[in-house]
Amino acid sequence: MPVRTIEDVESVLPQLNRSSDAHASGKHCLILARHLGRFLKGCPGAGAEICCNYFVVNLASNCHLECTYCFLQAYLNNPALVVYTNVDDLLEEVRLKVVSAPDRMFRIGTGEISDSLALDGITRYSRRLVPSFGSLSNVVLELKTKSDHVANLEGLEHRGRTIVSWSMNSRRITREEELKTASFEERLNAARRCQGWGYTVGFHFDPLIHYPGWERDYREAVEELFHAVDPSRIAWVSLGSLRFTGHLREIVRARFPRSRIPNGEFVPGNHGKLRYFRPIREEMYARMREWIHRAAPNVFVYLCMENRAAWENSFEVVPRNTEDLSDQMDTLVRISS
Repeated sequence: MPVRTIEDVESVLPQLNRSSDAHASGKHCLILARHLGRFLKGCPGAGAEICCNYFVVNLASNCHLECTYCFLQAYLNNPALVVYTNVDDLLEEVRLKVVSAPDRMFRIGTGEISDSLALDGITRYSRRLVPSFGSLSNVVLELKTKSDHVANLEGLEHRGRTIVSWSMNSRRITREEELKTASFEERLNAARRCQGWGYTVGFHFDPLIHYPGWERDYREAVEELFHAVDPSRIAWVSLGSLRFTGHLREIVRARFPRSRIPNGEFVPGNHGKLRYFRPIREEMYARMREWIHRAAPNVFVYLCMENRAAWENSFEVVPRNTEDLSDQMDTLVRISS
């Protein structure tokens, strides 16, 4: 592959913007660069939501997978895929933060603005992160992916400090809207492999997408998931509904004219994002929780980026506040490790 040295990450923008689809062109441009500033930050869940007090670190920016609804299309100024090379700085920043509060439990994920494992066959970053987090007693690392690139996780000294998670959807949405990702079966096979290596796994049905026949499709997805993996080795399952900005809606229409994503009935919600009417979201959450607990009564299920009203109308037991939800999840990872 042709390689060249550039002055800064933004210098590729003029070339990419001359393309008819800068987002697609950016996925073929890989930039290796040092991350400037701090790696570790709080999860963007805020406002009216009951948040789980999650932390995120970004090893990369953007993603070469092609989900039609991906918020990065409207969120990032640079469509190129950037992988940060100063991993030692990240690990030291995490270590200092964690050891400074030995009585607190930290849950840290890497999948906010890029897939955690989709490029791991090239970067092999998991082989550095997993043992490093395994050496700390009050932290867990969550690697969230839509890929099946888990080979590098085999044989690592994770010591129960790494949770490998998959973003899941119905088979139909996976096939039609989550382009270039691992198939539904491939994700479950990867999860089963990780459980065989002693990892706890997680699943995130986010975004749930409302369409004719969603009940049958999502019920089947839940049933197949819990038939394929051991529920006793699942840390948690999260639920969230489709949400996006008006600008993203127009990008999706232009880039993916066959997508069903822009065609639902949406209303403005918190942070100015468009969302399904709350009764639609609440029905989806309640049915998903019912199906999950029918298949695996003891699995912990929570809502992501939702307000108290949605919790109360969808769940039998509702966290009192952010701190209560955070404490429940901290207890889960202490037990699982």
